[in-house]
Amino acid sequence: MDSTTDSNTVLSQLKQRLSAHLAVVYQDADINALSEQLVATLTINGGTLPPAPYTNLWHQQDVFLITYADSIEDPPQAPLATLDDFLDRYLADTISSVHILPFYPYSSDDGFAVIDYYQVNQSHGDWHHIQDLAGKYRIMADVVINHCSSRSGWFENFKRDIDPGKDYFFTAEPTDDTSDVVRPRTHPLLREVQTVNGIKHVWCTFSHDQVDFDFRNPQVLLEFVAIIKFYLDQGITVFRFDAVAFVWKQSNTNCINLPQTHELIKVLRLLVEHYCPTAVIITETNVPSRQNLMYFGNANEAHAIYNFSLPPLLLNTLITGDCTHLKTWLMSLPPAQQGTTYFNFLASHDGIGLRPVEGLLSQNQTDELINTMTRFGAKISWRALKEGINQPYEINITLFDALQGTSRGVDNFHVDRFICAHAIMLAIEGIPAIYLHSFLATSNDYERVKHSGQNRAINRHKWHYPTLKQRLDEPFSEQHKVLSRLKYLISIRKQQVAFHPNATQFTLHLGTKLFAFWRQSLNRQQSIFAINNISDQPQMLRLSDINLIEGQIWVDLISGYEFSDLYQTITLAPYQSIWLSNQKI
Repeated sequence: MDSTTDSNTVLSQLKQRLSAHLAVVYQDADINALSEQLVATLTINGGTLPPAPYTNLWHQQDVFLITYADSIEDPPQAPLATLDDFLDRYLADTISSVHILPFYPYSSDDGFAVIDYYQVNQSHGDWHHIQDLAGKYRIMADVVINHCSSRSGWFENFKRDIDPGKDYFFTAEPTDDTSDVVRPRTHPLLREVQTVNGIKHVWCTFSHDQVDFDFRNPQVLLEFVAIIKFYLDQGITVFRFDAVAFVWKQSNTNCINLPQTHELIKVLRLLVEHYCPTAVIITETNVPSRQNLMYFGNANEAHAIYNFSLPPLLLNTLITGDCTHLKTWLMSLPPAQQGTTYFNFLASHDGIGLRPVEGLLSQNQTDELINTMTRFGAKISWRALKEGINQPYEINITLFDALQGTSRGVDNFHVDRFICAHAIMLAIEGIPAIYLHSFLATSNDYERVKHSGQNRAINRHKWHYPTLKQRLDEPFSEQHKVLSRLKYLISIRKQQVAFHPNATQFTLHLGTKLFAFWRQSLNRQQSIFAINNISDQPQMLRLSDINLIEGQIWVDLISGYEFSDLYQTITLAPYQSIWLSNQKI
């Protein structure tokens, strides 16, 4: 800033914008005072300018790893130190960013029932380990914003009616009509709790150990702003807003995706970008596709949204050998505005969600997907629709086991099909994120399911580091083959400007067996035609069908093969992908 006057102008404009959003949410509060408190909590002084509107904070070299802090163990070394060593050894030249799933003290749900937001779980390591990783990679951390552990200090204070916490949690009456509330689980919504003021019924969206916050109290918002500032000060610059769609509750509504939720995200976005202009907010909203798109706002909410429809649609494509529904969805997916992008993934710590394909797959097609995955060892988690009526919510299975065959059964194309899925994900518009267990070709962990009683544990295996190193160093192991092939694809992707997350994308029409799309760089200098055989049979492709420009050298970036005859017919092997480009970089 050039002067104090300029700083004051920035602050004044920020507070005005905050007040406009806060007025929608807190109609009975002193909005100006709350705006002042929020700015003071984040110690914003107007000396730092936010990025210009529609600024992209990413590029084609960005690749995220998703992992738990303790997915790889080598006692007595702290798991975060083991993770650091693993990344240095195997992925340092491959990934740019690491999403470390909740590494705080917790009571259940593998970290998502947070006891203390300001501490690192002692069994994982400490803040120095997080800071060390932040010195090498962009770190994404979860802001578990909808709920916390029933064993947290705040909830103990709620029961004792003392601050901080006494007014932090959402309560309702058993007689309230909650029949329209969207449920992601099957347990009763309200939990009876004994407090010093008698029995209270606390709202619990996800489990009775995960008690929901009451954002009608502005102190809850202030608390989370303080938490985000603390994380920023530790070197964390990417924030995943977990289950954010549920944060605002209101009687006689479905209590999901409410207008107040969007206004709160806008408030947090404004504050974060004025404190740290390079910080990124990603919303985790496991909802139908059209609802998910709402979280971009007008490029003033999430910088990125999870592309939740991609995993189940791509899985459906590869087990049926028919890309019709994936192609229809891709055609309907609006290009993200500059300054926003999609966060693409195929697997994560959770299951493969089924809500994101509502309206995209028929019930029979969803049933076929569920039945095929069940034959491959999957567990199915359910959600409540109405009292006594449940519906499949997600498929719990590792992605590696999910792609071991087709709807006809297991076959010999396991690894090729798995790599094909990732070649598609790495090429489409957005930032790619790969779950650790996909890099490692991890199979279903039935022992963890048995011991935890949780279906999601099937995809949360913990590797013994010496065993893992032995597997990765063995050339014929599945772990070595998968990691090597994924690293090779990523190394190519990172060099192509046409794979920038915001590069132009058009869907191509080459039948039901070839899933194809065209990417063009922002400067229009590079084109890449990503063509994928999603079937278990060889497929013929006439190069004339994709209208390659004559006079240019076209090369498949994956195989290195150059095409001089643009009218020839080529054969793609089962699950082969080609990235046909006019520039070899």
